[in-house]
Amino acid sequence: MNALAATNRNFMKAARILGLDSKIEKSLLIPFREIKVECTIPKDDGTLVSYVGFRVQHDNARGPMKGGIRYHPEVDPDEVNALAQLMTWKTAVADIPYGGAKGGIGCSPKDLSTSELERLTRVFTQKIHDLIGVNADVPAPDMGTNAQTMAWILDEYSKFHGYSPAVVTGKPIDLGGSLGREAATGRGVVYATEALLAEHGKSIKGLTFAIQGFGNVGSWAARLIHEKGGKVVAVSDITGAVKNPNGINILDLLQHKDATGKLADFSGADAMDPNDLLTHDCDVLIPCALGGVLNRENAGDVRAKFIIEAANHPTDPEADEILSKKGVTILPDIYANAGGVTVSYFEWVQNIQGFMWDEEKVNQELKRYMTKAFHNIKGLCKSHDCDLRMGAFTLGVNRVARATLLRGWEA
Repeated sequence: MNALAATNRNFMKAARILGLDSKIEKSLLIPFREIKVECTIPKDDGTLVSYVGFRVQHDNARGPMKGGIRYHPEVDPDEVNALAQLMTWKTAVADIPYGGAKGGIGCSPKDLSTSELERLTRVFTQKIHDLIGVNADVPAPDMGTNAQTMAWILDEYSKFHGYSPAVVTGKPIDLGGSLGREAATGRGVVYATEALLAEHGKSIKGLTFAIQGFGNVGSWAARLIHEKGGKVVAVSDITGAVKNPNGINILDLLQHKDATGKLADFSGADAMDPNDLLTHDCDVLIPCALGGVLNRENAGDVRAKFIIEAANHPTDPEADEILSKKGVTILPDIYANAGGVTVSYFEWVQNIQGFMWDEEKVNQELKRYMTKAFHNIKGLCKSHDCDLRMGAFTLGVNRVARATLLRGWEA
């Protein structure tokens, strides 16, 4: 089942639990606006090349739309649509005043030079500058984009609208980026994990963790779990996988990866088949990589008691059913990885106020938001007698539906 079908299915389930009117249900599913633009740039050799860029703006009932921009050869309209919708529910679950959006350009960033990427980003911004904005739609980095990409968007946008640091988040610190943004998603995953474990009378200290994906999110989550006394027993990424039943020294592994660019050949752990990571013996499994990795083929063999969805949509609906029958607790992505968008919100707030916070305040506020959201989800799980995924979806959908009705959607 693809991401869009799965998201729609979760939405419909939540709408039924909440008893939403079918008219509002339909209205909440249809995106507010879909933008598709042609971006033609001269390559470094002088030839012209065209790319297709798009932005799906899903819903703005609770505030400006918010979501990443990805540069990837397979930017699929369906997937962008699903991710935009997911952002609408995610921001509502985290209780931050945003709606959802997502965008991208169908290109292969590794095949483009820095100056080609800059030209492409600027042309894309020229085409959509009147449809984004501090109070309309605030982009952020995603796959294949980074703080530099945001700096170019900010600069290009400012040529039309005057200096507007709050038009994008995930910026370099020197241009109004927030301290703590880099680690935010991984740190949020750890705060979410702590909230869930506390509910079960456990803590990170002394438990064993397996982490799939060692990019930004996975490496920060691993580092913070390691600092808190958790044992990370297995880690994998696209370059390979390593395991150590006594716990991997994450700081050493990070140094090794920085030096060699891969996980393999690390002296403090043994090599393992990356495909076995998801079924590795551990207390807590954290998928931080691609979607759809837990499916009906491997779900029956998962040995973890808790799964923390740091990736978007890592668990197929079929795997969901198998795992819940086994008594595995799944912390859903729309809550577990909301740390990134929460600190993006803090960045936007700081830019609008023109007053920056220190890192301690950012992390403290992040912990407060993540913990509060968990208790709100638990509350809905109790009142609707449902699992955490439906608790989170009903919380998010209900907030958006209430805002939509209060604003008078029929008028």
